[in-house]
Amino acid sequence: MTSRQHKQPMNLSRVPQPPKPQTTSTMATAKTTVDILNEISPPREFMKNQNIPSAPASKLDVVRLQELLDKKLQQRQANEMGICPVRRELYSQCLDELIRQITISCSEMGLLLLQIRNEIQMTMAAYQTLYESGVASGMRKFLQAEQAKADMEKRISDLENEKHDLRKELDQEKARSDATEMRDKQKVENERLTEQIEFLKTTNEQLKIQLQEIGKPKKQDD
Repeated sequence: MTSRQHKQPMNLSRVPQPPKPQTTSTMATAKTTVDILNEISPPREFMKNQNIPSAPASKLDVVRLQELLDKKLQQRQANEMGICPVRRELYSQCLDELIRQITISCSEMGLLLLQIRNEIQMTMAAYQTLYESGVASGMRKFLQAEQAKADMEKRISDLENEKHDLRKELDQEKARSDATEMRDKQKVENERLTEQIEFLKTTNEQLKIQLQEIGKPKKQDD
């Protein structure tokens, strides 16, 4: 974000000194600072068309940054509560810009903030990986449970069908057993009646013989 350089009033009581030529160490320090700034936050959409500031940011720059952040949040319809990737992205870019501005005043503090930012990003990435792993594991267990439930329901249905078939077979066997038992009883009864008839026939024959004997005239004695 560009910063507005404020002009200092000229002090007429002192003659301005000529500017000192830049030494090699000064140029190396400036180059290092630029490298640090580029490492911290390369140009992105949030800071499009914004040059790396060459002077510390003023309060007005911070206010403008806040206004730009609010505008971007509203334009991209970021959620105010809960997890929102859009809000996270914009705040991350805003933090990068703040670190860039701080690095201009103190490169050591900028590097420390950069280290803290990277550590936070690594921690969040680890939590995100852990969350995704947990979700994937939970989804696998859910699918396994659903599959086990479906298998169990099929097994229950198969057992119910098998039970129905066995009950039907049992009824058929019981009917055959009752019929066999009835035939056996009928057979025994028939045998008993046959024996009784034979006995009656034999008795009848004996009685006929006895009647014939009785009906014969007796011979007179000489």
